[in-house]
Amino acid sequence: MAIKEHINYMKPRLFLSFLFLLFTIKGQAQSADTVEMADLLRSSGKIYVVVTVMLIVFIAIIFYLFSIDRRLKKIEKDKSL
Repeated sequence: MAIKEHINYMKPRLFLSFLFLLFTIKGQAQSADTVEMADLLRSSGKIYVVVTVMLIVFIAIIFYLFSIDRRLKKIEKDKSL
């Protein structure tokens, strides 16, 4: 039974790893042409604002997912008793 639980535990992580791999490959497959919007943001220094906001949103989503996971584990633990 422990192997089956381990497999179920690993499925979402494997899926996310595969998804991130696909995004990485797609990002590397982009052409080397210049992107005007990125150049404009970089030249005016606003690219740092964009990156900071994206990072804050990403961290907030990760925090939210971990908090949901923690609550679900607590509910599952209480239910099994």
